[in-house]
Amino acid sequence: MDDVAVPGPTATPGPAIRPGARPGVRLGIDVGSVRVGVAVSDPAGLLATPVETVRRSGQRRADLERIAVLVREVAAVEVVVGLPLSMSGARGRAAETALEYSRELAALIAPVPVRAFDERLSTVSAHAHLHGAGVRSRARRDLVDQAAAVIILQSALDAEQASGRAPGEVVMAP
Repeated sequence: MDDVAVPGPTATPGPAIRPGARPGVRLGIDVGSVRVGVAVSDPAGLLATPVETVRRSGQRRADLERIAVLVREVAAVEVVVGLPLSMSGARGRAAETALEYSRELAALIAPVPVRAFDERLSTVSAHAHLHGAGVRSRARRDLVDQAAAVIILQSALDAEQASGRAPGEVVMAP
C-alpha cells in the first residue's frame, strides 16, 4: 500500500473561494474622458483594490494597450467595465462611449471576456469617499477614477456572490 500524505495542522490553505463566485483575478475599469481608473480583485474574488490611473491621450490605443498589459500581468480571467446608465436605466451617450471602449478592449485582450456592469453613481460615491477621507480636491482628481473602478469591481463581485451569476453583460469585440 502506498503512503498517502495527509496535510497536518501546519498545512497552509489556499485562498478561500466564496460560494457562488467564480475564482480568478478580475480587473475593474472606470472609463473617463481624460483618465481610466483600474482596480484588481484578489484571486478569490473577495476584495477589489486600486491599481492605477491610465491617462488617455489623443492616441486612444495607448490606454487600451496599457490595460491589455495589466490584464496579462495579473493573469486576469475577466475585465469588468463600468456602464454609466442614467438613473432610469437608459443608455445615454456616456454609456455608448463606455460600450465602444469595451468592444475595442475585448478585441485587444481576447479570449479574456469583457463584461459591462451598471455603475450608476460610482464616481459620485468615489468623490464622497475621498472627500470623507480628507483627500484634497487636486489630489482627488487623480484618485477618483481608481476609486470608482474599485466601487465598480467590488459591486460586480458582490452581485455575483449574491446571485450566483456572472455580473453584467458580455461585450463582444467588433
